[in-house]
Amino acid sequence: MENSVINPGTSIRDLDFNVHQQNTDKYIETAKNVKLYVRDYGKGKPVILIHGWPLSNEMWEYQIEFLVQNNFRVIAYDRRGFGKSSQPWNGYDYDTLTDDLSEIIDQLQLENVTLVGFSMGGGEVVRYFSRHQGKGVEKAALISSIIPFLLKTEDNPEGHPREKSDSTAASIKEDRIGFVDNFGKTFFGVNIINKPLSTALLEYYRMLCSFASPRATLKCAESFSFTDFRDELQTVNVPTLIIHGNDDKIVPIDLTSKKAAEKIARNNYIVYEGAPHGLFYTERDRLNEDLLEFLNS
Repeated sequence: MENSVINPGTSIRDLDFNVHQQNTDKYIETAKNVKLYVRDYGKGKPVILIHGWPLSNEMWEYQIEFLVQNNFRVIAYDRRGFGKSSQPWNGYDYDTLTDDLSEIIDQLQLENVTLVGFSMGGGEVVRYFSRHQGKGVEKAALISSIIPFLLKTEDNPEGHPREKSDSTAASIKEDRIGFVDNFGKTFFGVNIINKPLSTALLEYYRMLCSFASPRATLKCAESFSFTDFRDELQTVNVPTLIIHGNDDKIVPIDLTSKKAAEKIARNNYIVYEGAPHGLFYTERDRLNEDLLEFLNS
């Protein structure tokens, strides 16, 4: 299918309605010289899926199919710097990333949206409420999310020390693909005893990560490692689903989702016993059912 480009300010009414209702992929220009690759499938209430680092929209493969079959319109996009989207040199702070999300919502004229953010994507979800007042959003979901704050500070003593982030950055600069290879095993909880996905699928996810720009990979790691969302949690004023695995070695549950559940007023907090970070695949059936129940509630 030939990709289309929607420029800022373009009304969706200017596009062919029947084509829009079919399965489509398109590029949406969210800023000057920045076009994001967007998949827009199905009919019904819109659900926006925001991918994790350093993946792309393809990570949601098992959720997209399921949600479309259950009568939801599913929008999944590649964050700037990742997948098929533009790879500008700058713009990997959460304000800019969230402005990109806002442009997608505005240009597609979406209402009654559910935002679903995985890992790093939880930051865009929360920042959308604090920066854009949650315009058009009626529900939110934080899956294996980095919210609210990862860095070790005097008032966040259990956080990750700065040296850990510096070591990660050095590894990415030295051998980005080698880093991703090792990262993926921890991401999905792969070890000598436990192999929850095939070698081929693990290599596929590594390939998706390799498509990210080196600059975006580094700068986004800084953003999710150092951005403090603690004072923004109270702005999330819609029903919120929080799901996290208690065997997550990438984003520890006690540092993140447990704290988020204490501060977000209207939330349903679900802990997946023994689940790793990449539960969108390892616990895909349960995650899909929990998402569906939440969306229909």
